[in-house]
Amino acid sequence: MAIDVETRRPKLTNVMGGLSGPAIRPIAVRMVWECFQAVKIPILGMGGIATVDDALEFIIAGSSAVQVGTANFVDPLIWNKLIRGLDGYMTRHNIARVADLVGSLQIPGKHS
Repeated sequence: MAIDVETRRPKLTNVMGGLSGPAIRPIAVRMVWECFQAVKIPILGMGGIATVDDALEFIIAGSSAVQVGTANFVDPLIWNKLIRGLDGYMTRHNIARVADLVGSLQIPGKHS
């Protein structure tokens, strides 16, 4: 909930809205990882993605795709940066397909 202090009215038409952005990213990444362990269907990761590292976290945790919301308002051209960053990461790590990254989290002491 956000209040316009000058008008003393809610800033959102529905009075309340969901929490989004960087504040929820760690929780959302964890939930993607937990879902990836439990289901064998594509998972869409979202919540606080503003950099290529943010997107990679979701993908490595198990997201088949990611959605960028709030960051589009800050930088409407963010997708170009994310795609270039992802391409650079894949080149540096000799990874041919994004699908090879999905669910590739390596936990020390655990063998897959």
